[in-house]
Amino acid sequence: MSYQVLARKWRPRNFAELVGQGHVVRALGNALDNDRLHHAYLFTGTRGVGKTTLARILAKSLNCEQGVTSTPCGECSACRSIDEGRYVDLLEVDAASRTKVEQTRELLENVPYAPVAGRYKVYLIDEVHMFSDGSFNALLKTLEEPPPHVKFLLATTDPQKVPVTVLSRCLQFNLKQLPLELIQDHLRQILASEQIQAEAAALTILSRAAAGSMRDALSLLDQAIAFGAGQVKEADVRAMLGVIPQERLYQVLAAVAAGDGPGVLAGVAELADYAPDFASALQGLLLLLHRAALCQQITGAISDADADAEQVRALAQCISPEDAQLFYQIGLTGQRDLPYAPDPRSGFEMVLLRMLAFRPAGQGAQPGFVPVSGVKTAEKTPEPQPRPLPPSQSRSQPHPAQAVAERTDSAYAAPAAVPAAASAAAEDDWHQVTAAIAPALGGMAMQLAENCLLQGWRGDTLTLSLLPSGNSLAGERAVERLQRALSEYFRRDIKLQLKPLDAAPQQQQSPAERKAEQRAEHQRRAEDEFQANPYVQGLSRDFDAAVVNESIRPIEP
Repeated sequence: MSYQVLARKWRPRNFAELVGQGHVVRALGNALDNDRLHHAYLFTGTRGVGKTTLARILAKSLNCEQGVTSTPCGECSACRSIDEGRYVDLLEVDAASRTKVEQTRELLENVPYAPVAGRYKVYLIDEVHMFSDGSFNALLKTLEEPPPHVKFLLATTDPQKVPVTVLSRCLQFNLKQLPLELIQDHLRQILASEQIQAEAAALTILSRAAAGSMRDALSLLDQAIAFGAGQVKEADVRAMLGVIPQERLYQVLAAVAAGDGPGVLAGVAELADYAPDFASALQGLLLLLHRAALCQQITGAISDADADAEQVRALAQCISPEDAQLFYQIGLTGQRDLPYAPDPRSGFEMVLLRMLAFRPAGQGAQPGFVPVSGVKTAEKTPEPQPRPLPPSQSRSQPHPAQAVAERTDSAYAAPAAVPAAASAAAEDDWHQVTAAIAPALGGMAMQLAENCLLQGWRGDTLTLSLLPSGNSLAGERAVERLQRALSEYFRRDIKLQLKPLDAAPQQQQSPAERKAEQRAEHQRRAEDEFQANPYVQGLSRDFDAAVVNESIRPIEP
C-alpha cells in the first residue's frame, strides 16, 4: 500500500477528533441533535485549521444512514464514501477553478433534482471568495431559497471578499488559529501512535513554524521525519527550517543591553553562519523581548516547565523595563522597514544599531535588575596567593580567606566548612576584582563576571561558581575575554574554570546581586525624598492626586 501523508491519514473523521474548534463543534452539534438545520453555512479561517474537514463531517452527519446526528457512525456506506471522497450526493467545488458565471449556472442546474443516494444533496464550495461578481449574483437566489433537500457548505480564507448579500444568507462560523501548545500536544500524540521518537524542543519549533495551522504542522512533521531518517531531532529541525539557535539571539540581546557595539556585530556575524532569514531572526528577538518584559512585570509569567526559562529570567535581569519596551518598539519599526533595506543583513544590523543609539545616555547593562529572592547554600571560597588590588584599595593584613585556602584540598571540597567571615571576605575581594577589570571587559564578559562567585584556586586555575542567571552568558568569546582580563590583573597566566550552580549560596552575594540591591535602595530613597517634598505633598492634597512610584527615576550618582 502506498504511503499516505500524515495530514490525510490523521484528518478528523468526526466532531470529537477535531482539534481546537470547540465553539463551532458545539453549535453544529446542538443544531444537528435538535433538528435546527440551516440551509447554508460559511466556514472562515486561515489555511489548515479545519474548514473543509468540518464541512465533510457535517455532510456525514446529514447523510449518515443512522439518521441526522452529531455523531455519525463512520461505518455505513454513506460515511465511508464521504471519507473516501466518492459520495455522489456530496459535490465538492473549487471556486478558484470555476470563476465564470456560466460554470456556476451549470452547477446550479441540478439543484432542483432530488439526491441520488442520501438524505441531502450537499454543495461544498471551497475558497468561495474566488467567485466572480457574476457567479455570486447567479448564486444569490438559490442560496436564499434552496429546495429542502439541498445544503450549501461554503469555505473561505478571505471572508472580506465575499459580498454582504451572500454573508447575510449564511450562518457564519469563524475557525480560530490553533495555539502552539495544542499543536504541540497533537503532534506528540500522532508521533506516539506512529512510534516515532521526537525531542520536545523540535516539536516546539515545528509548532511555532506552523503559525496556527494544523495542516502546516503535519506537513512540516512529515518533512522533519524524512529529514531525520525516522527521528525528529531539534538540530535537524533547525537545519531544515533555517532556525537560529536561541542562545545566539540571547547573546545578541545581551550585547545590546550592555551597549557593546563590537559584541553586537560579532553576534550578527555568528548568526550569518547559519544563513538565516533575518526577518525571522528579528521576529525571534521581538518574541524574546516580549517574554523578558512579561518576566519583569508579572510574577510567574514564565513557567519553569519552559526549556529556556532560566535564560529568559537572566535576560530580564540584563535589561531594564524601559529598555525592553524601547527595544521592542524599535524592533517593530525595523520589521516594517526591513523589506526596504539594501539587503536583509544590513537591515537587521541597523535595527540593532538603532537600539544602541537610542539607549538613554549613561545607562549600562543591568544584570540583576529583577529582584532575586534569598539565595541558598554557601560555596567554598579559598583565596589565591597575594596579588595586587585595585588602585583605590590597600591591604595591610592577610585576608581571613587565606587561612581557608591554606587548609587542605578536603576543605576546598567541602563548602559547608567555610566560616561565614571567610566567605564574606572572599566575596568582597571578588567585588574588588570585578570593579578593577570592568574597563577591560564590558559587554557580555562583564555581565558574566558579575554573575559569578569566587570559589577558589588550585595552582594557576581560578574556579568561579556560575549562578543560574549567568548560564546564557557563558559563551566561548566571553569566557576568553574574562580569562584574559584576569590574567592581566593578576599579572600571570591563569586558567579559568566555571562551575554552574543550581542555586545561589545564602552567604555570598554576586556583584550583579549587590548592584541590584544598591539600585533598589537608591530607588527607595528617591521615592521617599520625592514623597517628602512639600510641593508634591501640596499637589497631592489640593488635587487629590497620587504619586506613581514607578515613574520616579533616581539621578545616577
